[in-house]
Amino acid sequence: MSDTTTALIALDWGTSSLRGFRLASTGEVLETRASAHGIQHLPEPGEAGFEAAFAALCGDWLAAGPVPVVAGGMVGSAQGWREVPYLSCPTPLAGLYEAAERVVTRDGVEILLAPGLIFEPEGGTPEVMRGEEIQIAGTLAGRPDWQAAATLVLPGTHCKWAEIRDNSVTGFGTYMTGELFALLRGHSILGRLMSDAPVSEDTRNGAFARGVAQAAEAGPGDLTRQLFSTRTLGLTGQLPGGALADYCSGLLIGHEIVSGLRDSGDGPVVLVGSGALCARYGEVLRQLSGQDPAAIIENPAPAGLHRFARDAGLLRQES
Repeated sequence: MSDTTTALIALDWGTSSLRGFRLASTGEVLETRASAHGIQHLPEPGEAGFEAAFAALCGDWLAAGPVPVVAGGMVGSAQGWREVPYLSCPTPLAGLYEAAERVVTRDGVEILLAPGLIFEPEGGTPEVMRGEEIQIAGTLAGRPDWQAAATLVLPGTHCKWAEIRDNSVTGFGTYMTGELFALLRGHSILGRLMSDAPVSEDTRNGAFARGVAQAAEAGPGDLTRQLFSTRTLGLTGQLPGGALADYCSGLLIGHEIVSGLRDSGDGPVVLVGSGALCARYGEVLRQLSGQDPAAIIENPAPAGLHRFARDAGLLRQES
């Protein structure tokens, strides 16, 4: 019989949303809640807004008895409840708690906030992440093979490609693929011919694969030239409006994966995030390299927050 006693409250607190998890000592998720009170959508400004959002989501959990509380994500950013400094890569994942900061609510509840990571490659430009490090920690929990060496790809608005060696994040890169697609579709001339008109799944998949193939053939600087083909393929009737977004998506993801594979190590590629989006990344990975992702991991944040709390000594050692 599984333990249903609450041992930890874990918060994944982002820019636009807040998720809370009630966890057992083993890390099992006993209950999940969500609200729209991300750090940019608080009930009121300032610390009072963070207090109100936290109480609304977790008040009855806390009323049942005192338990440790941890949080990761943008809640520790400069715009968050309290800024937590970045840890420099290479960063051992077991040491995230060493740079954590604490906030204490008016009711005396202490919340441990996770730090973000910064990577400053020699001769390159800095990279930062905040929140993804918790997802990485959760993905690697219980996987010594991936802890030894792996490339973790976290698709999203700002996709991260993280290199793992010896249970540490040795470096990472950021691709603005999701945000760029949204901008092109909603605020550029390319989006004017894109439509939601129904087309067959084969047509959409073919358009996506065509975009990926274009990316595979590209040379340095070709992306902006190739992007305009989203418009010309629509104007000439070679692709219907309902498939142009798929073509553009394939082109952008294709360019990202060509670059990411060039810079990644020899370990397996693990996709972390939304199943539907990761499935698309998996398609591109197969098309460009002939390899399948080692796995697709959805929602590793609870496992990562549990590991963070355990490493910080907030949970019983036997858990």
